[in-house]
Amino acid sequence: MKYLVIFAFVWISNICFAQQDKWVWSDEFDGTGLPDSTKWNYILGSGGFGNNEIQEYTNQTQNLRQENGVLIIEALKTGNTWTSAKITTNNKHDFTYGRIVFRAKLPVGSGTWPALWLLGENISTVSWPACGEIDVMEHVGKDPCVLHSTMHTPSSYGNSINGGSKAVKNCNTEFHLYEANWKSDRIEFSIDDTLFYTYKPEVMNAFTWPFDKPFYIIMNIAMGGNWGSDSKYEAGGIRNGIDPALTSAKMEIDYVRIYNPL
Repeated sequence: MKYLVIFAFVWISNICFAQQDKWVWSDEFDGTGLPDSTKWNYILGSGGFGNNEIQEYTNQTQNLRQENGVLIIEALKTGNTWTSAKITTNNKHDFTYGRIVFRAKLPVGSGTWPALWLLGENISTVSWPACGEIDVMEHVGKDPCVLHSTMHTPSSYGNSINGGSKAVKNCNTEFHLYEANWKSDRIEFSIDDTLFYTYKPEVMNAFTWPFDKPFYIIMNIAMGGNWGSDSKYEAGGIRNGIDPALTSAKMEIDYVRIYNPL
């Protein structure tokens, strides 16, 4: 009888777990060279990207490549110029609600600004911040291994008041799980399965909740910029404050997975 009860418990537990999540999309980065172009767009160029960032994005393998089962995004300094990479799933994969998990190892160094984030796919028609933005993980190197999750909406954007942060040991030497669990009335943020911030506005409307439409994935390393720049290294009135001893910064992404509720 004891074994029957145990079997029933395990069976019911497995059913409950299966009902919570369904793995619907992922990239495991098991290839070589550039990431799969049927899944990812390569963003190219410079111009600050609205944040006075100083890097130029390329699709060169020195900045963007799959290697040993991980995706590497690497910012590199050549002379006085920084190159980096930024990829998105815009028009290739978007989703509404569900749980997204990034397993990543982050760069450190003052002036670095890596991010794993989501943007409303209707940005081309309604613009930002009306489209909404979900920053699953941002890390500004001048504050090492303090990770931020932030919401941007028409009611709170730029220096948004809607966000949380968590210190994580060894963010640059070990892989950690960065997660957003997006529900119809809230978004829950976790690191290594530990919940640390929930966005759940009391009033849900277009100003506080543009999160009922499809969003796409973005991953990048910015350099300098409005938040990433370290003021003690700035020169010429530009948000270019990067540790002059720094010549490279690498983010490794083991996988990106999306789970949707059944």
